[in-house]
Amino acid sequence: MTSFESLGLAQPLTMALSEEGYETPTPIQLQAIPPALEGKDILGIAQTGTGKTAAFALPILHYLERNKAPRRKLAPRVLVLAPTRELATQIAESFRTYARFLKMTVQTVFGGVPIPRQERQLSSGVDVLVATPGRLLDLVDRRSLLLDQVEVLVLDEADQMLDLGFIHALKRVAQILPRQRQSLFFSATMPKSIADLADRFLKDPVKVAVAPVATTAERVTQHVTFLNQAEKQALLTLTLKKPEFAKCIVFTRTKHGADRVVRHLTGAGVPAAAIHGNKSQPQRERALDAFRRGEIGVLVATDIAARGIDIDAVSHVINFELPNVPEQYVHRIGRTARAGMEGVALSFCAPDEKGYLKDIEKLTRQKLLVEPLPENFLKEAARLPKPVPVGPGEEHQEHARRGEVGTHKAAPRRFGERPRADAGRAETGRFDAVRSEPARDDAARGPRRAGGRPGGPGRPGGPGRPRRSGGGSGGRPARAGA
Repeated sequence: MTSFESLGLAQPLTMALSEEGYETPTPIQLQAIPPALEGKDILGIAQTGTGKTAAFALPILHYLERNKAPRRKLAPRVLVLAPTRELATQIAESFRTYARFLKMTVQTVFGGVPIPRQERQLSSGVDVLVATPGRLLDLVDRRSLLLDQVEVLVLDEADQMLDLGFIHALKRVAQILPRQRQSLFFSATMPKSIADLADRFLKDPVKVAVAPVATTAERVTQHVTFLNQAEKQALLTLTLKKPEFAKCIVFTRTKHGADRVVRHLTGAGVPAAAIHGNKSQPQRERALDAFRRGEIGVLVATDIAARGIDIDAVSHVINFELPNVPEQYVHRIGRTARAGMEGVALSFCAPDEKGYLKDIEKLTRQKLLVEPLPENFLKEAARLPKPVPVGPGEEHQEHARRGEVGTHKAAPRRFGERPRADAGRAETGRFDAVRSEPARDDAARGPRRAGGRPGGPGRPGGPGRPRRSGGGSGGRPARAGA
């Protein structure tokens, strides 16, 4: 059995891992850490919950420990890019945990936090900077951050980066960074657009994968229940009242939908909180902390806000609405079955979402198990508290989302009434849901295009950067042609 010590990591790192109770590397760690220690670029395909953060954090910290250098004002030595605030925070916490016996500085920069505060944190330099692309470039434009000394770059959740429209920001970052660097690139899925993006950042990468592309977590039992939209809230409330649903994440496609679900649940006596792009950073952090501590058992989230949620004891994921981007399903159910545990994913599928379900099953190459409505569903649903009234603006948005806005107000459907045969899909276009979601400070710059591929930068030595000599002491081998 391989241990972390056998991988050749520095002793302060193995001590920190031992204190955390980590004994055996996960498959992605076994495959990624050795070539990363040799200074090679990595192209990793790994779902959430597989231990990929440690797969890049540990070799990076080993390198910094073996190649100590004074910090330069405004300049990080390591840059980690993440698509969301929550994921950036989680990655930084992992770095700090592993580096507890090292004198390393780790900082985060993302939207929702005043820029002057972040500028003060970066003023004296930093070893590891974890950032979202939008705020990173804001700081670069203000000349409060220099990227010309970055020695190691990490792109985590690259497919989500592309979904959020960060392609133009990433292209600009690629132009600013030194050409001689090590790059580690991780994604849960690997469509052609992601492969094209990887070509821009990587040179002769070692490819590592812990599961076939686009497959879902093997330890997640996946079910689908067919019902109409008007029945979803009642089924969700009745489901979450069951004791086995002790810690559950519920996914909606829109921010207003998440708030509406929370109002219904709390009105029925089910403690819940929502996280999405309209929530302030303190609100999001309070909701996550309450969920993590068990003060609430249900977290209602949009796809983007949920990225970076790393809570081991999540027992269930419920897709209140199916995602219109099938890859998002892979990320959603990855919130459960973490750290070797089993998990359950339930999906509520209305008639106008069957096309989404077909796309998901095609991507994941498996059929979801059909779970019928409970026998006494209508009787039990009738006993639930009446739905919480919605505001006029939210009601209009919901009608618009379902294609019901016209010259007259559409008549609402009664509970249990089947939707019209001509009801359209809830949203059109693969990226409609995610376009509305990113926090304003981290929005991608410029219009999004399907991943173009101009020639990526080469790797000759950057200005003033000496060639590295390879070695077992953690030094990076010089690039061919550098």
